[in-house]
Amino acid sequence: MSSFPWESHYPKGVRSTVNYDENKTLLDLFEESLKKYKDRVAFENMGKQLTYGEIDKLSTLFAAYLQGLGTLREGDCIALQMPNMLQYPVALIGAFKAGMTVVNTNPLYTSREMKHQFCDAEVKAIVILENFAHNLEKIISDTQIETIIVTRLGDMLGSLKGAIVNFVVKNIKKMVPDFQLPGVVTFKQAMKEGAKRNYRRPEVKDSSEVAFFQYTGGTTGVSKGAMLSHKNIVAHTAQLTEWFGPLLKDNEAELIVTAIPLYHVFALSVNGIFMMSIGAKNLLITNPRDMDGFIKELKKQSFTILTGVNTLFNGLMNHAAFKSLDFSKLKITVGGGMAVQDFTANKWKEVTGSPLAQGYGLSETSPVLSCNPLDGSERLGSIGLPVPNTELRIYSEEGKVLSTGEIGEICGKGPQVMSGYWNQSNEGVFFDDVWFKTGDMGLMDEDGFFRIVDRKKDMINVSGFNVYPNEVENVIAEHPKVLEVAAIGVPDKKSTEAVKVFVVKADDSLSESELSAFCVENMTGYKKPKYIEFRKDLPKSNVGKILRRLLKEEEITKSERQ
Repeated sequence: MSSFPWESHYPKGVRSTVNYDENKTLLDLFEESLKKYKDRVAFENMGKQLTYGEIDKLSTLFAAYLQGLGTLREGDCIALQMPNMLQYPVALIGAFKAGMTVVNTNPLYTSREMKHQFCDAEVKAIVILENFAHNLEKIISDTQIETIIVTRLGDMLGSLKGAIVNFVVKNIKKMVPDFQLPGVVTFKQAMKEGAKRNYRRPEVKDSSEVAFFQYTGGTTGVSKGAMLSHKNIVAHTAQLTEWFGPLLKDNEAELIVTAIPLYHVFALSVNGIFMMSIGAKNLLITNPRDMDGFIKELKKQSFTILTGVNTLFNGLMNHAAFKSLDFSKLKITVGGGMAVQDFTANKWKEVTGSPLAQGYGLSETSPVLSCNPLDGSERLGSIGLPVPNTELRIYSEEGKVLSTGEIGEICGKGPQVMSGYWNQSNEGVFFDDVWFKTGDMGLMDEDGFFRIVDRKKDMINVSGFNVYPNEVENVIAEHPKVLEVAAIGVPDKKSTEAVKVFVVKADDSLSESELSAFCVENMTGYKKPKYIEFRKDLPKSNVGKILRRLLKEEEITKSERQ
């Protein structure tokens, strides 16, 4: 099957091929934006603003501190474990100014999950919010981390406001468990020390070198690091610039609302790096679950771009104050991370007057592979068209390219696609060495729009985060009173899917509350089973393999009877 002429269906002014400098690094990209837009506001969080010029100075101080330690080399990995806050862009850009590789880490990870990621990537340094440092304490001796920088929520909000926020978080809300870590340096101390040291720009690196180890679940349930190079991210930024281009004006600062955490690849690449490249103002929302506080922030802003996941859009629209917001400047709303439901998209357009366009991608693809047009011609239920410089195909299990309307695995090729997984064989990851196998089943319509019809594996989608049954099962199986366990996804109105586990006891005294507590201790919240069902046995194949498929069919039958 030859390449489909997608350009004929592109919005006016969008080309199917864009040129970009293949030798450009992320440091080059950041330096250009920080200089070009130095007087514009770059980030705002909790009422505090930083200009691009201020970000430039602060990130240089942070880079100088890292370089001056003498224990870190260019290319070493630094983990960033924070929610959306001003310290994140400072540390991110500072890390690249110091020539380091970034490992984004979910702050809500358990010690078990942190240990795997840090050991696999051979992380040497970390910036972590103090609220989560107690988890690091449990596994720090098992890692190669020597440089520990702890920050507090109010550290960059100004002397008075910052002190108040830090006092309330620790002493009133009791959100900072006690911890003891060796050789801890505070973020403020690191910045002060950096001011005493000379910064030296790292040698220009090959753009094919890894910029991020972006961890994602694997088909076996083992978290794997997608190797995203400088070239991947620079190309991805050029692709988005072309796709968004007709709606953006360089002489006007766009304002994007960032409620998705920046450690997630969607927000990292789209809200963070791409928006910095065009000089946008970024409103960072630390806790979008606080809908009252979130909407209070939105009332203060004339936002032009908003990204999110289906559950976020639903949450906003179900809040009484949302309809009173000013949407007159809203140009673009993009949903990703999980399927955007037709009902949500229709209601969003009705309330805001802005189309809600669904995009599609993965950590392994930087992430965007396709997106619906942003000119109002979006198609509900579709993941859109391949973005510039990108091709999508539908492959059969045997590696045959399927025709229009035939269902198979969606595979993608483009300069934003990773080279492979770190520390993995990568066998079976690509067709013909270049077509990345997404693991999603779908089809292409006659006019080139793609649709996802099902997931190839047993992946569970909880509010846009992938949960792999094997990982859940492996954790629960370690409980001494568990004999067998199987995990599946069941429909959930709030989070699309929820995790349900079926457990065969090894000890009759095992209770649901005991097992639930074990899960809380060992799994991030979105991975923790919402439902636990005890059974005498589990359905198996003739070779003893537990058949999750039959469990899912039982759940479907049960829901139909209700």
